[in-house]
Amino acid sequence: MARRRLAFLLPDMGGGGAERVALTLIRHFLAKGYSVDLLLMRASGELLPLVPPQVNVTDLGAKRIRDVVHPVANYLADAKPAAMQVSMWPLTVSGIVARMLSRSDTRIVVSDHAALSQQYADRGFWHRKMLKWSMRLFYPRADARVVVAAATAKDLSQLSGLPEGAFEVIHNPVEAPSDATIDPEVEKMWGSARHRVLNVGRLNPQKNQQLLLESFARIAADRDARLIILGEGALRQQLEQRARELGISDRVIMPGFRLDPAPFYRSANLFVLSSDYEGYPLVLIEAMHCGLSVVSTDCPTGPVEVLNFGEFGGLAPCGDSSKLAETMIAGLDDPTDPSKLKTRAALLSANAADRYLELMIVNR
Repeated sequence: MARRRLAFLLPDMGGGGAERVALTLIRHFLAKGYSVDLLLMRASGELLPLVPPQVNVTDLGAKRIRDVVHPVANYLADAKPAAMQVSMWPLTVSGIVARMLSRSDTRIVVSDHAALSQQYADRGFWHRKMLKWSMRLFYPRADARVVVAAATAKDLSQLSGLPEGAFEVIHNPVEAPSDATIDPEVEKMWGSARHRVLNVGRLNPQKNQQLLLESFARIAADRDARLIILGEGALRQQLEQRARELGISDRVIMPGFRLDPAPFYRSANLFVLSSDYEGYPLVLIEAMHCGLSVVSTDCPTGPVEVLNFGEFGGLAPCGDSSKLAETMIAGLDDPTDPSKLKTRAALLSANAADRYLELMIVNR
């Protein structure tokens, strides 16, 4: 009889893309009749309240990645799940080593959600050596290796020495946001602004909301516009200061992280992604699910694939506030047909969860 227990290993349940994908997969696997265990280095994070109550959550209490290996090996030896998905290097390596130590036959599926050479570009020579060495030594021992975009497969192939075909490209499954009704609190934030521009993401260097502020300032000079940046992070004070310097602080709202961003998506006129790099930006697809016109920097690796080289939304060069402002104006003045965007979002998300399940239960 096939084993019906599956496991996930993550650092925590922060509000990032990998954690949100894990939640989607967990809900899908539960609906298919599987038991699900969730192993976390730290049982914390904004998304933890959204974990279904049927899931067995284990707090490993691990302060460092290497502290994960032995407790996970013990779990695999005792619980014997059919498969375990491990997300985000270097935790992926720890999951592979744990399986080796446990001598279990649990399938290990590793997944990476970004081009790692870009993500760790500023870490220096020895960190890059460790990245390449660990991938070359351990990634061949995984049963499956999932990446979220074709360009990411190329990047990880170069790092690991494995052929691109050794990586399975599965676009992240993205659930359509809830059918939100008008939210008075959100409407108050927008005020009477005719042009409503939205950004959703952590306030960190990767997301480059400073570029967005500079581009928005160009628009706000002669348009009745307001910008909401939905998210939290270390750069909040820096971004607030930059908005003051640009003279747009009265038009920029930063309400923090929200578990349900749907009222913001459904009340905006334009969604803008200003990142320097992305794996596969879930927020773009969430916006498209809502029929919201989108604009993005043409950053590696995901936006160009999501938007099909600009067919479904504007693309602007990274780091160019003038070009991004021009692309935003075009998106506001000539919005994309909402039905076209919804169809594209549904197509990108179709069958992704089932493909993950197929990788995890091969011959089980």
